Amino acid sequence: MRPTIANYLGLGDTHLGCKEHERQALLKIKQDLIDDYGLLSSWSSNQDCCMWSGLRCSNQTGHVIMLNLNASSFRSWPLRGKLNPSLFELKYLTYLDVSFNDFNQSQIPEIIGSLSNLRHLDLYHANFGRNIPFQLGNLSNLQYLNLGWNNFNIPENIEWLPQLSSLEYLCMSTVNLSKVNNWLHVVNKLPYLTSLYLFSCNLPNIFSVPLVNSSTSLDGLDLSYNSLTSSSSVLEWLFNSNTSIVALDLSYNRFQGLIPDGFSKINSLAKLYFYKNEFEGGIPKSFGGMCNLKILSLSLNNLSGQLLEFFQNLTGCANHSIQSLNFDWNQIMGSLPDITMFPSLRILRLHSNHLKGIVPESLGKQSNLETLYLSNNSLEGVISEAHFSNLTKLKHLALPHTLVFNFSFDWVPPFQLDEISLGSCQLGPRFPTWLRTQKYYSWIDISNSGISDIISNSDWIFSRQVEYMNLSFNQISGQIPNLSLEFTSYPIIDLSSNKLEGGIPQFLFESAYLDVSKNMLSGPISALCEVQNGNLNFLVLSNNRLSGQIPDSCWMHLEGLQVLNLANNHFHGKIPSSVGFLHRIVSLDLDNNNFSGELPSSLNNCKELIFLNLGYNALVGQIPIWRGCGACWIGFLKSSRNRLTGQITSEIGMLQSLDALDLSKNQLSSGIPSSLSHIDRLSVLDLSNNNLSGKIPTGPQLDTFNASSYEGNPNLCGAPLPKKCSGEEIAQNPAMNGSREHAGMQDEKEGFISMGFYVSVALGFIAGFWGVVGTLVLNMSLRVAFFRFLNDFKDRLYVAISVNMARVQRQLQN
Repeated sequence: MRPTIANYLGLGDTHLGCKEHERQALLKIKQDLIDDYGLLSSWSSNQDCCMWSGLRCSNQTGHVIMLNLNASSFRSWPLRGKLNPSLFELKYLTYLDVSFNDFNQSQIPEIIGSLSNLRHLDLYHANFGRNIPFQLGNLSNLQYLNLGWNNFNIPENIEWLPQLSSLEYLCMSTVNLSKVNNWLHVVNKLPYLTSLYLFSCNLPNIFSVPLVNSSTSLDGLDLSYNSLTSSSSVLEWLFNSNTSIVALDLSYNRFQGLIPDGFSKINSLAKLYFYKNEFEGGIPKSFGGMCNLKILSLSLNNLSGQLLEFFQNLTGCANHSIQSLNFDWNQIMGSLPDITMFPSLRILRLHSNHLKGIVPESLGKQSNLETLYLSNNSLEGVISEAHFSNLTKLKHLALPHTLVFNFSFDWVPPFQLDEISLGSCQLGPRFPTWLRTQKYYSWIDISNSGISDIISNSDWIFSRQVEYMNLSFNQISGQIPNLSLEFTSYPIIDLSSNKLEGGIPQFLFESAYLDVSKNMLSGPISALCEVQNGNLNFLVLSNNRLSGQIPDSCWMHLEGLQVLNLANNHFHGKIPSSVGFLHRIVSLDLDNNNFSGELPSSLNNCKELIFLNLGYNALVGQIPIWRGCGACWIGFLKSSRNRLTGQITSEIGMLQSLDALDLSKNQLSSGIPSSLSHIDRLSVLDLSNNNLSGKIPTGPQLDTFNASSYEGNPNLCGAPLPKKCSGEEIAQNPAMNGSREHAGMQDEKEGFISMGFYVSVALGFIAGFWGVVGTLVLNMSLRVAFFRFLNDFKDRLYVAISVNMARVQRQLQN
């Protein structure tokens, strides 16, 4: 059991007031803290410090015994600064919590090790750094220690830990213990340890088992995200120990082979997490005798065999206790058996396996079922009301598109879903009546489901609590209702590839991710300028009929924006200089509009910009000069079919990350700067149809381009063009072969950054990135976190994939 605050506080019946020297120490502590939001406003010299926020004194002695500055308990922004050594004056302190603050990677004060009465020390997620002080080993009365999620240096050893002989709870998650080869031997010396959390610690494999297991009370053990292997002695230690572990998490390691029978020897096990390992085969028959087992998570392994055999191997007493079976992302085969053998089952996850056959109607008898994930299988047959007849507790539903839905028109389900994942299921042509009864969902995916209804018939679909909404790739038409709606969070909304008309209502811009591309939306986007949403990071409005000028004030309050795509619309006027306020912008696409005027110099402020597409507009003036590496990360730059004049300045060579450069069909003049040859990564180049002159510079990368990159500039000379510069000998240029063919392909090449490109980028990104972090998508809340994480990085991978596509394009040209 985790100790409670009451365990640490000896409180009597009288109040004596705080001690003066302790009050002075607390005021010094306050001086070293940056309190942006007045959380410590009650800490003043003319008040009893026992009445200050976050403090508690002993009613018997008047000494301060608790200091709780946990930022999450204040429900506000964290304190910043450092911890003052005056903590030493609080000698009677038994409880110290400064978690969820920001101490700017300062070191934990060594003086904390002198607080001998301390029983609870929580430094979790407080941005401490440098070395963990070994003086913490002096806290012999300490029962609770949390050092997780900080930025410490890699410790050489943790030999101070066994001195904490009273320790019951230890969290060192994300502390890099890669050099501590005896970590298991050390923690094994803590006789009263009940909870041990070593998540993502880079734990080295152990090849010798501790001779004595001092702790027989360990009930919670988290060794996930550590790359431990089957050759490690960790499993042998577990199987031969005297512990009574209740919850064991070995997820995200590299255990291989068959699942060992040894786990069944731990009779106390109730929660067993194995997801994202390399286990093969099926479930051992011995697991059927694990009478306390409630949760079995084996997602993201290499399990195979018949699902019926998996279930049969859990019969005995385990089938009566099991509440959650997570087998997603394996190679399990067969049909879905009768699951009434698991009367307590609440969660059944079989997503992404090789299941076939029909779904038995007996599913409808599973009255405790809350989560059912069957999607991405090859199940077939009809799903009817009988399958849900008694599922009153169902909250999360994901079904494969291969099933046929057969519900009566007026069917009212017995459940209220929180998650609806029916993408590619044929639900149309109208929004199903039963779906309209689901009013409390936070997650809905009915993309590509054959719906051709009018959006005004679906006001119900925009709920305040929505966190993820995907209605893309349908034929939904009409105007999006202008609702007075305030989301409880910043949702992900995808309405792309429909037939929506009219304007974009303001409430949609209160999202974190908004994609309404490939519709028929029209009018200005002035509503965007009315919001102050620093959480909007992905905005795609491309391929619509949107028009008007973009006010200069539009971007000042959208500082979180990372991807902005306005391509293929009818916007006009100048690109507002306030675009320079988008300090986090990574991808900016204004292609194929009617923007005019000069490019704003404020683009130089967009220091994270990687993808810039300004083609097919009416821009004039010169190319901005990037100084101070303002856009040195840029990997794709297209500004073709404009009216740009002047020369290509030598500063272009500063863009060392540039992979694709397209300045074709402008009015650029003078020579091509030799600095262009210094960009080693350049794989796509188009300077054709300008007024450039002089000799084409040479270099290892420039020499790989053919004549089509330079044609249409009458005054250019030198390879690979057939025109020789003065004094050059006439020689056959291999690149001349097929130059007419390339000239004929020029217009086709001009459009290689099309919407097809963006679709390919998105699909390619998801396919590649899924293998890295998609494994986090194990429940609805993690899915939301995943998609928000996805938004942070999708823009960067836009560029990587655009480069690959550009290289393919170049290969086709050659």
